[in-house]
Amino acid sequence: MSNQTIHKEQVSRIYPSNEHLMFRESLRKFVEKEVEPHFTQWEEERLIPRELWLKLGNQGFLCPFVDEKYGGMGVDFGFAAILSEELARVGTGLSGISLHSNVVTPYISSFGTEEQKKRFLPKFVSGELISAIAMTEPGAGSDLQNISTTAIKDGSDYIVNGQKTFITNGILSDVVLVACKTDPKATPAHRGVSLLLIERGMAGFSRGRKLDKVGMHSQDTAELIFEDVRVPAANLLGEEGKGFLYLMDKLQQERLLTAIGGIVAAEDMLDITLQYVKERQAFGKPISKFQNTQFKLAEIATLVQIGRTFVDDLIVKHMEGQDIVTEVSMAKWWITDMARRISAECMQLHGGYGYMEEYKIARRYRDAAVAPIYAGSNEIMKIIIAKNLGM
Repeated sequence: MSNQTIHKEQVSRIYPSNEHLMFRESLRKFVEKEVEPHFTQWEEERLIPRELWLKLGNQGFLCPFVDEKYGGMGVDFGFAAILSEELARVGTGLSGISLHSNVVTPYISSFGTEEQKKRFLPKFVSGELISAIAMTEPGAGSDLQNISTTAIKDGSDYIVNGQKTFITNGILSDVVLVACKTDPKATPAHRGVSLLLIERGMAGFSRGRKLDKVGMHSQDTAELIFEDVRVPAANLLGEEGKGFLYLMDKLQQERLLTAIGGIVAAEDMLDITLQYVKERQAFGKPISKFQNTQFKLAEIATLVQIGRTFVDDLIVKHMEGQDIVTEVSMAKWWITDMARRISAECMQLHGGYGYMEEYKIARRYRDAAVAPIYAGSNEIMKIIIAKNLGM
């Protein structure tokens, strides 16, 4: 038996399992009923209603990996991947739900105290509390160790001052995981970074404007402002000065989820374009009969298939606990860049209709533009790859 055959058998046994498939089927039915009919309206309103979070939580779709004693199902990463995929098939504007469930919550599960887990996790699972993570600042994006938001110890509290921007779930969030400097003079700088859980209603914590983005309209993105916010030391996540290490520990999963969203978007663009070219007539025949159309879609289909194979392999490796930082960086860069490129090609194949908002490809085109930027820009991904190649 070849190694390739063995690997295929392992993949089919680990992911997707029968339990994964049942979860996907149940979630897809929910999405078809509760999400798809309303998504265009949410895009226009620039917000996902809180009611959807509660419905997702009630059905057990949020934070499924959380331990059962905190209200979750205690399942593996495959369920998180499925949640991201099924929401991404509708639209990238739903990504804030995956960020809450699959990015922010794992920080508390991994590094939180027992008190923090009991206080936050059950309501994260139910959808009663919505979370966000605040790293990016007006003057600091990918360079996380040089953030300027400070948290200075004052007795048993921290006094937080600073500003964050481009924060997903910035308007709706009830709990924000904030990267800040507890030791602004630390050398090297990353040793001064800590993570604090800042809650809605804390004096001095306010939202700036809801940002008007090119795409991802239904996903609320905002500025967050901290003016002498007094945060109890009980809201420190993990140990002081280890925030940067915690962020690095979880970025592999966040970037894998970004690659998953990218491949789903690419698959969807291929599907809707194939359907369109078979129906659209020009010069007396479907435009799918023209060689240029056939060659272009053959190229796109090949890219999408390569991307899907790569992502599924990484999902299994991540579930097994392998260190795949290099491969995930490759996937995040290559797949999001590929999705952005084919969005323009698929729009072109739609002709003038592709530029109309009533056609889904227009939204996909707008939404694809930002994926190479967030979760670490693709330029940063190339730096990581090069460094891990020994350069």
